[in-house]
Amino acid sequence: MLFDTTSLNELALDNRVGLAPMTRVSATDDGRATAEMARYYTRFAEGGFSFLVTEGVYTDDRYSQGYLNQPGLVTDEQVEAWTQVTEAVHDAQAPIFAQLMHAGAQTQGNPHVDGEETIAPSAWQPQGEKAEPYGGSGEFAVANAATHDDLDDIREGFVEAAKNAHDAGFDGVEVHGANGYLLNEFLAADANQRDDEYGGAPENRVRFPAEVVSAVAEAVPDDFVVGVRVSQTKVTDPEYEWPEGEDAAAVFFPELSAAGADYVHVTEPDVTSPAFGDDGPTLAEAAVEHVTDDTVVIANGGLGDPEAAREATEAGADLLTLGTGALANPDWPTRVADDRELDQFDPARFLAPTAELADHEIPAAPAADD
Repeated sequence: MLFDTTSLNELALDNRVGLAPMTRVSATDDGRATAEMARYYTRFAEGGFSFLVTEGVYTDDRYSQGYLNQPGLVTDEQVEAWTQVTEAVHDAQAPIFAQLMHAGAQTQGNPHVDGEETIAPSAWQPQGEKAEPYGGSGEFAVANAATHDDLDDIREGFVEAAKNAHDAGFDGVEVHGANGYLLNEFLAADANQRDDEYGGAPENRVRFPAEVVSAVAEAVPDDFVVGVRVSQTKVTDPEYEWPEGEDAAAVFFPELSAAGADYVHVTEPDVTSPAFGDDGPTLAEAAVEHVTDDTVVIANGGLGDPEAAREATEAGADLLTLGTGALANPDWPTRVADDRELDQFDPARFLAPTAELADHEIPAAPAADD
């Protein structure tokens, strides 16, 4: 099944294996994608991945940026810089989606605000400390609780970034509602302590993320893919589970898919393990059960082993994405199809001392014509 041809919206895909979004802090100081990033992404397309999702791209010039040297889709210069990436990936015959991200309380570096000011559904402080490979150190700040005016601005930022992604040549966007960033904080009962229409029961906690997906879907052409990524766990809390368990999933997934998502991209550290206690469905299986008709489910997390990847598809996921498995094997689909040995992921080669792109990940630039 991994190598069956399939489709996503109106896109034809050569197989079911895509590249997962991964933060790499390798853009310019002002958030422009680089020629090195173009060659980095193209390598995965040439290695057989049937679609690519970029690292998280910030969506406004206020609170959304989460890391220094994170790319944006806010300014004309940023839009123009991304065209070199989309054109190179298209030349390698693969579609590419921009992941639109608002960091929320998990901001580690944002030059658009004074000091360490952040914003979240509620006045909330993520647990743990910032990650040094991504440029952070020390504890996270206590975030400001977003006002309704703030939410209007945030929603509009996602919409404008989506339209900018279309102008930059992307084939779609993925709204980041996972891993503890802002939209995921709305889903999480610990980070979302609001007492208005956006807080409390799962039906309220999903309201703002669904509004964002809906606004983005309405702003772009019908053939432009709109996805949403969802997790229980956070970067800062890999053990977090929704207190309502599968009852929350039974609300979140249909609401997000009905809002206009062409796909729901679920991610957990091990997406083949039960998501709600020691037994029961995985998060991917819950998504398959609860999304509306015609919404594609993409599974991510611990799928670098081909047997785990096959297990995820046999359990109902339409597509899957690889992160660290793709870093270690940028030609993973080609290798697995040819029954060749895979390399193991070595964090020291990719994430030390920082997560910016290493020289060995960037193919040499093509020779200039004489």
